[in-house]
Amino acid sequence: MVAHAPPDTPSSPALGVVLIIIAAVLWGTVGIATRALYELTATNALSIGFFRLAFSVPALLVACRLITGHIRFATTRYDLAMMLGLGGAMAAYQVFYFAAIAQVGVTIAVLINLCSAPLIVALLSALLLGERLTVRVGMAMLLAMVGAVLLVNARPSDSTVSGSLLLGAGLALAAGFSYSVVTLFSRALAPRYHPLQPILVGFALGAITLLPFALAGGLVLSYPPVGWLLLLHLGVIPTALGYMLFLGGLRSTPATVASIATLFEPLTSAVLAWLLFDERLGWIGAAGGLLLIGAMLLLTWTPRPRP
Repeated sequence: MVAHAPPDTPSSPALGVVLIIIAAVLWGTVGIATRALYELTATNALSIGFFRLAFSVPALLVACRLITGHIRFATTRYDLAMMLGLGGAMAAYQVFYFAAIAQVGVTIAVLINLCSAPLIVALLSALLLGERLTVRVGMAMLLAMVGAVLLVNARPSDSTVSGSLLLGAGLALAAGFSYSVVTLFSRALAPRYHPLQPILVGFALGAITLLPFALAGGLVLSYPPVGWLLLLHLGVIPTALGYMLFLGGLRSTPATVASIATLFEPLTSAVLAWLLFDERLGWIGAAGGLLLIGAMLLLTWTPRPRP
């Protein structure tokens, strides 16, 4: 008798990689949709972040119910605190990331945010979990620092991006830190919960956390129909669907391969920003982006043991 895999589990490693690449491509549309929202109406990062999380919750609720068969919340105070932290970090990530896009455009924001996250995870793991920092991790951090400096000094040749490069880079780095906290908390909760459940609770708590700040800062409700469609896209497609595909792909894909596959996100963002908004980094910015991607590849590369 041949045992069949569960319906939500990819049947082969190749299919898992495909799912992760599709998720990364979907994530690559976040910056483009956000940039379009900024051009359509006088919105702000708090409003976009709130609606993205709020619109993702119903889709994740349905998916969690269909895939796991039940909705399970925190069973201990410690787990509840972890989920609250996950929600707060997810809320902070939305604000920092969308504010960075307003300052420096899509390409720089995505590159610094995505490529700094695994380096920050490695550093926090060493500080909080006692994991040893290797020479390879140190080299990756050095490459990332040099790459970030080059990106900060490479203004996109885009007349609609006129914000502060230093502020935008700092906001993108803060977004990477927030996402790193989400990753660490999700890993800590993973042995006791289906991956969709902490994300569902975290996204819901994140939306609740953002709501009073969005109201205080002026929650923008006047969007044209295209704007509401973009907000719905942010919540359902790259957030709910993207995370479901990513978590499904991880079930048959090694973490190293998954990390490399997610590099399709900055590639997608850069290509779309070039096609739709004529964003160009120039040679200095391109070199900085390559150094950041190289740092991420170096961090995720695992040498084969000698026979």
